[in-house]
Amino acid sequence: MARSANQKKKLPVLARLLLERSDEEHPVTTAQALEELARWDIPAERKSIYDDMEQLRQLGMDVQLRKGREGGWFVGQREFELAELKLLVDAVSSSRFLTQRKSDALIHKLESLASTHQARQLQRQVYVDRRVKTMNERIFYNVDKLHAAIAVHRVVSFLYFEYNMYKEKVPRRGGERYRVTPFGLIWDNENYYLAGWDEIRGDLRHYRVDKMSDIIITGLPGSDRGDWEAEGYARRHFGMYAGRDCRLTLRCDAALAGVVLDRFGQDISLIPDGETHFTVALDLVVSPPFWGWLFGLGPGVEVLSPQWAATEFRQRLETLLRQYQHQD
Repeated sequence: MARSANQKKKLPVLARLLLERSDEEHPVTTAQALEELARWDIPAERKSIYDDMEQLRQLGMDVQLRKGREGGWFVGQREFELAELKLLVDAVSSSRFLTQRKSDALIHKLESLASTHQARQLQRQVYVDRRVKTMNERIFYNVDKLHAAIAVHRVVSFLYFEYNMYKEKVPRRGGERYRVTPFGLIWDNENYYLAGWDEIRGDLRHYRVDKMSDIIITGLPGSDRGDWEAEGYARRHFGMYAGRDCRLTLRCDAALAGVVLDRFGQDISLIPDGETHFTVALDLVVSPPFWGWLFGLGPGVEVLSPQWAATEFRQRLETLLRQYQHQD
């Protein structure tokens, strides 16, 4: 290849060199720049490197020069700061939604956004208590296809399964295909859920995306979503479990104010009830995970209304008590 043709590659070669091998602690020297250009058979003189670096700066790259014996050229501001990349790597590594292979692939891509020296700081293991990675390799692409269906407001068709005690996939509804108008995707309790209108059953439901397979975007227009919005739907469902919808009133010890606000957000109203208690009204879907959360708060919380909810909670507690009474 002619040397003149190679000369056209000069700026791209220098840009890649800086992005891959330089940072504030590891500047690229003029000698290293000349050596890299020589590998590509690109002739250059020391003084021309200064002009080249200035051109890269004018093109938008934050090229910095450190003078002195250990000086050289390096990229200052990058698209992502190192601290931001560490945060993203931690999130990807700990996500149950991603398989281990997909996590490793994404982390490798994130490493390419830093210098090779900084990338070593991203190669770390994040411990997450009882971390369980999904076994469905297709989930990454399921999410993308569902977003596409939401954008064009079309019904999706899919198979839905669960695992049995032998870790085998068992299709729900006897292998019948589901048909759902997707309203939105919700990230809850380290899992992705699709919320939408079940066109066969005629009601609003949600589905674990990692338990969906063979998703097809049909040509059928989706049902009207009305005033549905993801935030309110997710807030009402504990652990995304189905249950009975109601407006639940609780009386709580004042010390539990932070716990309640952490779970339901700062926009709820806490009504003082004397000096030591408050009441709160919550729009909820009452389900087993909710009762478990309530039980964990102990005697510091009481269900005031509706009456059927208070009765159901008492019955559940009595059932558990009877289960363990015979062990005395």
